[in-house]
Amino acid sequence: MLSGNLLTSAPKVPLWFGCITLFPELFQALRYGVIGRALEQQMLHVETMNPRQFAKDNYQRVDDYPYGGGAGMVMMAEPLCDAIDALKESAPSTPHVIYLSPQGRVFDQVAALELMQKQSLILIAGRYEGIDERVLDTVDAEWSVGNFVLSGGEIAALLMIDVMARLLPGVVGDASSVATDSITSGLLKYPQYTRPEVLNDRRVPSMLLSGHHQEIAKWRLKQALGRTWLKKPELLAKRQLTQSETELLAEFISENNARKKD
Repeated sequence: MLSGNLLTSAPKVPLWFGCITLFPELFQALRYGVIGRALEQQMLHVETMNPRQFAKDNYQRVDDYPYGGGAGMVMMAEPLCDAIDALKESAPSTPHVIYLSPQGRVFDQVAALELMQKQSLILIAGRYEGIDERVLDTVDAEWSVGNFVLSGGEIAALLMIDVMARLLPGVVGDASSVATDSITSGLLKYPQYTRPEVLNDRRVPSMLLSGHHQEIAKWRLKQALGRTWLKKPELLAKRQLTQSETELLAEFISENNARKKD
């Protein structure tokens, strides 16, 4: 389920997230699609906590000017630390605390598989110029979703939740769809086609209409290897190709070079 500032124990679910955010309403986006169904079926639990409720003044202030001067504001340590402690009490197991920061390790599919083994995670979505450095004393890891700067950590948190949640058994209806996802398999996805068979004089590859499932699987593997070679060769560098994969990739490269000459 997607809940608000609950201080009672959360239900034991395969994957629990506690999200510290100044904008908890942004997490309502998780109610849609396969992630929404996972929440409804209690395969996933997301709890939000607004640090303003732990502010020390009547204005619910959670930011202040940085010591030493400089542009912008910094999120204060005390409200954030109190929010972390509250979520730790609510978590069904000892949570892994993450600060979402451009300075962190870059999140990818391998990291998703690694992190979901923690089962309970607290995600801190920062705002302004960042958070008081002393909050990092209570953090287990820093993670980034890319080498760029967002206006806040909420989008990064939503992205990480989505990626991890869909890896849970039963969240995506066809388990083979997850297994053959781009990146999960170590290769980019092969080209996909659906009706109509002809569109603006472009036809669906005849192999896909042949009904020969073994040959179709071979064609798809060759296309996946070729696409990865063209678009993300660094993935191939990490993959130990079998003899048949090496031969298929060589075929693709030869065909690709021939098309260029034409």
